[in-house]
Amino acid sequence: MVSAEHNIRVLYAHTDKMGVVSNTRYLEYFESGRGEFLRQLGYTYKEMEEDKIALPVIEAYCKYISPAYYDDLITLKAYLKQIPTVRIRIDYELFVADRLIVTGYTVHSFVDSESLKPVRPSQKLLNILAGKL
Repeated sequence: MVSAEHNIRVLYAHTDKMGVVSNTRYLEYFESGRGEFLRQLGYTYKEMEEDKIALPVIEAYCKYISPAYYDDLITLKAYLKQIPTVRIRIDYELFVADRLIVTGYTVHSFVDSESLKPVRPSQKLLNILAGKL
């Protein structure tokens, strides 16, 4: 398993009238975690796009366990548990301090950014993952 983590501070704009993070924001947090995960691996979204590869979301799941509030510091952990083929699944856990607040995952398809046809992941990504999974 390969993992990465980073922190996100909850903005006032991310909350409802009660100061609770809106449920839709967690998908944005997943995106932030995915971008940081790839950056920490050494193959950024920007590099992937330069290699003419896109990663559209084809499935998303989010389980809400406990609320987060304005100004909380969320620790997001992203995990990759298996070598990707034409799809990649990234799992997420979000915490405020030691309190688990959300779990979930996203599934993406590797596609050629011009034709939008499915492709295999780049050899660069597979080489990076080979030594880690």
